[in-house]
Amino acid sequence: MRGLNRVTLIGNLGNVPEYQVLEGGVSVAKFSLATNETFKDKNGKTRTETEWHSIVLWRSLAELARDYLQKGSLVYIEGKIKTRNYENKDGSKRYVTEIIAEQLIMLDKRSESDE
Repeated sequence: MRGLNRVTLIGNLGNVPEYQVLEGGVSVAKFSLATNETFKDKNGKTRTETEWHSIVLWRSLAELARDYLQKGSLVYIEGKIKTRNYENKDGSKRYVTEIIAEQLIMLDKRSESDE
């Protein structure tokens, strides 16, 4: 049976995208994305929990993020989950789970000054 690795998120940027150009001219942008879930607890009180996601965009999506996204921007992200590992300075193995975006849609409403 084939597997499926697909993630769909709608949330707000937690920071300005960090943009850089790697060897070979490949561009990459990274930012954190906050998604909120609202529910009623056992006492009937409305609660909101925020989950933070690390987003990575490559090539033209990275350039789009650099040019148009800012802290707080509302975006739709579709992509896949990727976990990588590395050794820190102490030699301890660390793991990082990221969302590799394959589609980005900006959901902020345009202001009159943008038209």
